[in-house]
Amino acid sequence: MAKYLVIVESPAKVKTIKKFLGANYEVVASNGHIRDLPKSTLGIDIEHDYEPKYITIRGKGGKLAELRRQVKKADKVYLATDPDREGEAISWHLATALKLDMKKTARITFNEITKPAVKASLKQPRDIDMNRVDAQQARRVLDRMVGYMISPLLWAKIKRGLSAGRVQSVALRMLCDREEEINSFIPKEYWDMNATLNVKGERKPLTVEFYGDGNGKMEITGKEQLDGIVKELQNAEFTVKDVKKGSRSRKSPVPFITSTLQQEASKTLNFSTQKTMRLAQQLYEGVDIKGRGTIGLITYLRTDSTRISDTAETQVREFIDKTYGAENITKEVNTGKSNKKIQDAHEAIRPTDVNITPAEVKEQLSRDLFRLYQLIWKRFVASRMASAVYETTSVKVAADKYIFNASTSKLNFQGFMQVYTDSDSEKVTTDNVIAKLTKESELSLVEFNENQHFTQPPAHFTEAVLVKALEEQGIGRPSTYAPTITTIIARRYVTKEKKNLYVTELGEAVNNVMKTAFSAIVDLNFTANVESLLDMVEEGKVEWKTVIRNFYPDLDAAVKSAEKKLEKITIADEESDEICEECGRRMVIKYGPHGKFLACPGFPECRNTKPYLEKTGIPCPKCGKEIILKKTQKGRRYYGCIDNPECDFMSWQKPSTEKCPECGGYMLEKGNKLVCADATCGYVTDLKKKEEVK
Repeated sequence: MAKYLVIVESPAKVKTIKKFLGANYEVVASNGHIRDLPKSTLGIDIEHDYEPKYITIRGKGGKLAELRRQVKKADKVYLATDPDREGEAISWHLATALKLDMKKTARITFNEITKPAVKASLKQPRDIDMNRVDAQQARRVLDRMVGYMISPLLWAKIKRGLSAGRVQSVALRMLCDREEEINSFIPKEYWDMNATLNVKGERKPLTVEFYGDGNGKMEITGKEQLDGIVKELQNAEFTVKDVKKGSRSRKSPVPFITSTLQQEASKTLNFSTQKTMRLAQQLYEGVDIKGRGTIGLITYLRTDSTRISDTAETQVREFIDKTYGAENITKEVNTGKSNKKIQDAHEAIRPTDVNITPAEVKEQLSRDLFRLYQLIWKRFVASRMASAVYETTSVKVAADKYIFNASTSKLNFQGFMQVYTDSDSEKVTTDNVIAKLTKESELSLVEFNENQHFTQPPAHFTEAVLVKALEEQGIGRPSTYAPTITTIIARRYVTKEKKNLYVTELGEAVNNVMKTAFSAIVDLNFTANVESLLDMVEEGKVEWKTVIRNFYPDLDAAVKSAEKKLEKITIADEESDEICEECGRRMVIKYGPHGKFLACPGFPECRNTKPYLEKTGIPCPKCGKEIILKKTQKGRRYYGCIDNPECDFMSWQKPSTEKCPECGGYMLEKGNKLVCADATCGYVTDLKKKEEVK
């Protein structure tokens, strides 16, 4: 009897796939990669056309020996690693390390771990796709070069064990650039106004918003301007100028891809990107379902395509017809925005069987697994349902020369919204007074309501927004988003508070070195171009070593140039004014994982340390004592009083010694501007001018 061996990546898949295939098949796991570049050296032979020097990963010798024993017993070997570049490379490494006879070896892939999918893959065996392997090799070699050649320089420059990465350093730069935008942002005052009107015959009043005049929309930038408008309108007659009835539709969403799943899980479930991917992996690899055994509940989780199979299309349409009625089936599928960067290697993330509803598996899944499965299931079903349709009414109200607007919507047909609404869905409240208005309606003024506002700076990145930004810029791939964010947080370059990501002092230091010495590496266009080249390698249009040959000389030149600059910089321990209480020596400033601290230079005889208080020479606006630069527990910098907790003054921006000439309050440094800390004052001046005066 023939004996077949199927090699997968994850041990979690073994049991599930074994059950599908029966006694003639043996299923074993490689536990991920079994070969990689060595950790101790660069592992790339620069002199011999950048040939990678792969070795067996430490601790994987036993696994390799076990696989060899299994191979000897098998008549045929199926390499069933994941259906992406990484999976293809693992298959190639396995074939090489196990010295497999390729006449008796086949590569198989499946997008979901279900019996039909696994069985179908055995009927469609193929050779290892070397173009995909080469794309992975190119990425691995590029990342190794950046990491191993630049990281020692960061160590030398910033005095600690740090690291750089081709994608991680760009992500850090994006966060730093956003931080600069926020810090230099100067708020501008604006006002909005609405009028409360009585409508004859209606008990409920009507609220209309100020729009502008006959020339178009007006922006109210100050109280004086607003008061002038209100004065003109005191005795004005309010009339309905125009009523427009119409309808609008809201398209159903597209199924999830890796990035959109991470974004929506972050917004609605408060999951980190790492947690989302970990849970999705479990749903993909297989979960025990009563009456069905172990089954993969979702398709492969690393994808950038919204495409689904014909079988899944038919199945979901039948489900919608049976559950919600034929009128709820979409006639035109929303395919989302076209994107040239999409690899389209496999389907969108969807349930493997839409008939397995979240309610059916709720009791058999952990709370978080259930919530994620429910999100994926609802999104997929909704993607094949009809658009939601709203009845709309928009009204223009004239008063003197000015125009006010009011609008309302009423949901007439739910469509996909019976199943799914995302975090960005609008909250529709129907105002019947607006809906009933006609040109003949009689209006009378009750009161004006005025509200002062200030423009807000760009929001800090969240994990979800950063993933979206990386995707839009073409940086990284579905498999890299989560590890990239995890790395920059683990390195303490970035800290996470609530959902927001903040750059630490350490992150700023690393980014400054990267921008100065390795500007090309952290250039967004350059990194996106590298991703495009990797895609071309996968498509067989570019030879992978050509990418390396073009990349390495520039990197090598930049490293050598930086080395020369670093040699001129002597980074000695900076002495402080603080005297060690233990031995009387003058304490020095040291760097630790959380930033600067004071240590006795007499180490190891004297081990005294204490927090470093970075003085600014600026008096506290509240109590007059000195302002020092401080950090939150997570490493975010701020300015606070040295007399804390007695004095509670704090500011995210650096206070100035200058007083505001308008209100006498303290000023803040924002980029190259000095801004009054009191937003209602709004005084702004040029920082450089002030410095020149001094």
